[in-house]
Amino acid sequence: MSGAIPARHLVWDWNGTLFHDMDAVLGATNAAFAELGMDGLDPLTLDRYRELYRVPVTAFYEALLGRAPTPGEWELMDGTFQRHYARESVRCGLTAGAVELLDGWLAAGRSQSLLSMYGHEELVPLVKGFGIADRFVRVQGRTGPSGGGKADHLVRHLAALAGDVDPARTVVIGDAADDGHAARAAGARAVLYTGGSHSRASLARTGFPVADSLADAVALAAAGN
Repeated sequence: MSGAIPARHLVWDWNGTLFHDMDAVLGATNAAFAELGMDGLDPLTLDRYRELYRVPVTAFYEALLGRAPTPGEWELMDGTFQRHYARESVRCGLTAGAVELLDGWLAAGRSQSLLSMYGHEELVPLVKGFGIADRFVRVQGRTGPSGGGKADHLVRHLAALAGDVDPARTVVIGDAADDGHAARAAGARAVLYTGGSHSRASLARTGFPVADSLADAVALAAAGN
């Protein structure tokens, strides 16, 4: 591809990308709504979840409820979801082939980091527990309230790596449209992966390159797409 700029640094997303947790996310979402007694809401299928999901998460709940949740409702729904997710996610693992891709990227003399909207205090021990923390030059999770977008988070992440990482040669690999929007805001690029929170059709509508496997996402990043 003429004018292609191969990536030298990858910023990996965690939930729905490296961490294959969609079963836990879907289960926790349905359990939370059932516990809260949200009338008229049928249990979500994975396909419907992926078609409706958006960031900020309050917008996703608005799509489900047909109205915006009040601040009190959002706080209760988020807390209930997080409690169910903590129970469900212990059965989840890394996406198939993820470790080999991380190692292959490093073996080629390139760098990578991990940026997530999952809470930092929960993220770090989880990454260490999978034995992959040493593959990243930086592991960074969310430190503020949940539910927001990733753009400012990514800008700060890349600023912390300034001097070692050029945003123009950085590609974000994530499963959400918000990963692409954040990359654009930070002067980086993105490849969006279909194994997580969004349907392929909704990712394709963003205009960012879309990959059906992490291997394809890495290949697109390496080729400069």
